[in-house]
Amino acid sequence: MRHNKKFNHLGRTHSHRKALLANMAISLIMHKRITTTLPKAKALRVYVEPLITKSKNDTTASRRVVFSHLQNKYAITELFSTVASKVADRPGGYTRIIKLGRRASDDAEMAFIELVDFNENMAKTEAKKTRTRRSRKSAPKAETPAETTAPAETAEAEAPAEAAE
Repeated sequence: MRHNKKFNHLGRTHSHRKALLANMAISLIMHKRITTTLPKAKALRVYVEPLITKSKNDTTASRRVVFSHLQNKYAITELFSTVASKVADRPGGYTRIIKLGRRASDDAEMAFIELVDFNENMAKTEAKKTRTRRSRKSAPKAETPAETTAPAETAEAEAPAEAAE
């Protein structure tokens, strides 16, 4: 019976599941986006988000804790330098899972999981000012007295210069 066993075992032994999630987490950190099945993506999110939270505090102790899970010094360096600086002000929710449909060979539900702050297409952009549906006709611009006299003065100045020649 699986009473009170809340996480997905993914049909693997403990050691196999641990190695699978560690390898997928390394790939996610290095490539910022990976394509996998939906249950694996959901299990990976539960696995990797606490590691990203731990990386926000760059101490030797937190590096050792994360290294005990991932066992890849290049991924640790990437996580603590690039990823941690991007997610420093985010309180959680570092990953996004987007469903892709079903795989043709075995009909498995596919998804890609990505780090939220590294997708430029989905990043928030400044909202453009929206126009109102009514047209607003602006009043014609009134000319200032300086604008009306300036062209006349230049025209008068040119006329005597031509007459003197």
